[in-house]
Amino acid sequence: MSEKIDLSTYVLSESDEFMNPSQKAYFKAKLLAWKNDILREARETLDHLAEESANHPDLADRASSETDRAIELRARDRQRKLISKIDAALQRIEDGTYGYCEETGEPIGLKRLDARPIATLSIEAQERHERREKVYRDE
Repeated sequence: MSEKIDLSTYVLSESDEFMNPSQKAYFKAKLLAWKNDILREARETLDHLAEESANHPDLADRASSETDRAIELRARDRQRKLISKIDAALQRIEDGTYGYCEETGEPIGLKRLDARPIATLSIEAQERHERREKVYRDE
């Protein structure tokens, strides 16, 4: 899959064969760009936290700084988990299973994949999953 795709100009088409080489290249480029953005933001956070490690003499300033730090670290942890999902999606592109529902084997749909490139379930399967999850949570 050596095809290069310009994310700013490529348009997904429902009339094309599902997961053709251009679509695979598009999603691979989109996932890699997303991952690179997350990694860049993580580096910026680390730089910011290193600069921010100054001791605040005022107790309120110190508490505010600690709260900000905890929020940033929680966000980075969520993004770390997101990177593993992006890596899994990239692996599915390589092994030819990307774009197909893990539950039904049916195509997930280009609009859903464009909105959520790490999706592993079709909309219908995702809705069933969420309904089951809600039933168990309510018990």
